[in-house]
Amino acid sequence: MNQKITKSEIIENIYEATNIEKDQAALILDALLNQIKINLEKGNTIELRGFGTFEPRLRKGREKARNPKTGEFVLVEPHYVAAFRAGQSLKNNLLKLPVKEQKK
Repeated sequence: MNQKITKSEIIENIYEATNIEKDQAALILDALLNQIKINLEKGNTIELRGFGTFEPRLRKGREKARNPKTGEFVLVEPHYVAAFRAGQSLKNNLLKLPVKEQKK
Protein backbone atom coordinates (compact mmCIF):
# COMPACT_ATOMS: atom_id res chain seq x y z
CA MET A 1 0.00 0.00 0.00
CA ASN A 2 1.07 3.59 -0.63
CA GLN A 3 3.45 2.56 -3.39
CA LYS A 4 4.64 5.25 -5.78
CA ILE A 5 3.66 4.48 -9.40
CA THR A 6 5.66 6.14 -12.17
CA LYS A 7 4.55 7.27 -15.59
CA SER A 8 6.58 4.48 -17.22
CA GLU A 9 4.78 1.91 -15.02
CA ILE A 10 1.42 3.31 -16.13
CA ILE A 11 2.55 3.02 -19.77
CA GLU A 12 3.59 -0.59 -19.11
CA ASN A 13 0.17 -1.33 -17.56
CA ILE A 14 -1.63 0.23 -20.55
CA TYR A 15 0.54 -1.88 -22.87
CA GLU A 16 -0.32 -5.08 -20.99
CA ALA A 17 -4.04 -4.28 -20.78
CA THR A 18 -4.51 -3.28 -24.42
CA ASN A 19 -1.71 -4.90 -26.45
CA ILE A 20 -0.98 -1.60 -28.19
CA GLU A 21 2.68 -0.74 -28.60
CA LYS A 22 4.42 0.96 -25.69
CA ASP A 23 5.31 4.02 -27.76
CA GLN A 24 1.64 4.37 -28.74
CA ALA A 25 0.57 3.98 -25.11
CA ALA A 26 3.07 6.70 -24.16
CA LEU A 27 1.71 9.01 -26.86
CA ILE A 28 -1.86 8.47 -25.66
CA LEU A 29 -0.96 9.09 -22.02
CA ASP A 30 1.04 12.20 -22.93
CA ALA A 31 -1.85 13.51 -25.05
CA LEU A 32 -4.32 12.95 -22.21
CA LEU A 33 -2.12 14.67 -19.63
CA ASN A 34 -1.41 17.52 -22.05
CA GLN A 35 -5.13 18.08 -22.66
CA ILE A 36 -5.78 18.18 -18.91
CA LYS A 37 -2.94 20.69 -18.49
CA ILE A 38 -4.01 22.91 -21.41
CA ASN A 39 -7.61 23.04 -20.26
CA LEU A 40 -6.72 23.77 -16.63
CA GLU A 41 -4.48 26.60 -17.82
CA LYS A 42 -7.47 28.02 -19.74
CA GLY A 43 -9.57 27.88 -16.57
CA ASN A 44 -11.67 24.93 -17.74
CA THR A 45 -12.92 22.06 -15.60
CA ILE A 46 -12.26 18.52 -16.84
CA GLU A 47 -14.82 15.92 -15.81
CA LEU A 48 -13.95 12.26 -16.29
CA ARG A 49 -17.11 10.38 -15.33
CA GLY A 50 -16.49 7.44 -13.05
CA PHE A 51 -13.09 8.83 -12.08
CA GLY A 52 -13.17 12.46 -10.99
CA THR A 53 -12.90 16.11 -11.85
CA PHE A 54 -9.85 18.32 -12.36
CA GLU A 55 -10.51 22.01 -11.81
CA PRO A 56 -8.70 25.28 -11.28
CA ARG A 57 -9.44 26.41 -7.71
CA LEU A 58 -8.90 29.94 -6.44
CA ARG A 59 -6.77 30.27 -3.32
CA LYS A 60 -7.21 33.39 -1.29
CA GLY A 61 -4.29 35.74 -0.94
CA ARG A 62 -2.75 36.40 2.46
CA GLU A 63 -1.10 39.50 3.75
CA LYS A 64 0.78 37.86 6.61
CA ALA A 65 2.16 34.69 5.10
CA ARG A 66 5.52 33.78 6.53
CA ASN A 67 8.53 32.68 4.50
CA PRO A 68 9.62 29.55 6.42
CA LYS A 69 13.25 29.98 5.39
CA THR A 70 13.74 33.59 6.48
CA GLY A 71 10.81 34.07 8.85
CA GLU A 72 9.85 37.35 7.18
CA PHE A 73 6.24 38.19 6.34
CA VAL A 74 5.35 38.21 2.64
CA LEU A 75 2.28 39.12 0.63
CA VAL A 76 0.72 36.18 -1.23
CA GLU A 77 -1.58 37.28 -4.05
CA PRO A 78 -4.78 35.33 -4.79
CA HIS A 79 -3.96 32.61 -7.33
CA TYR A 80 -5.30 29.46 -8.91
CA VAL A 81 -4.14 25.94 -8.12
CA ALA A 82 -4.97 22.64 -9.81
CA ALA A 83 -7.39 20.56 -7.76
CA PHE A 84 -8.75 17.05 -8.14
CA ARG A 85 -12.08 15.89 -6.77
CA ALA A 86 -12.63 12.14 -6.82
CA GLY A 87 -15.83 10.81 -8.38
CA GLN A 88 -18.31 8.82 -6.31
CA SER A 89 -17.19 5.47 -7.75
CA LEU A 90 -13.55 6.17 -6.89
CA LYS A 91 -14.50 7.41 -3.41
CA ASN A 92 -16.47 4.24 -2.74
CA ASN A 93 -13.58 2.03 -3.87
CA LEU A 94 -11.12 3.93 -1.68
CA LEU A 95 -13.36 3.38 1.33
CA LYS A 96 -12.78 -0.37 0.90
CA LEU A 97 -8.99 -0.06 1.36
CA PRO A 98 -7.73 -1.53 4.62
CA VAL A 99 -6.47 1.07 7.09
CA LYS A 100 -3.05 0.49 8.61
CA GLU A 101 -2.24 1.73 12.09
CA GLN A 102 -0.18 4.90 11.93
CA LYS A 103 2.75 5.51 14.25
CA LYS A 104 2.37 8.48 16.55
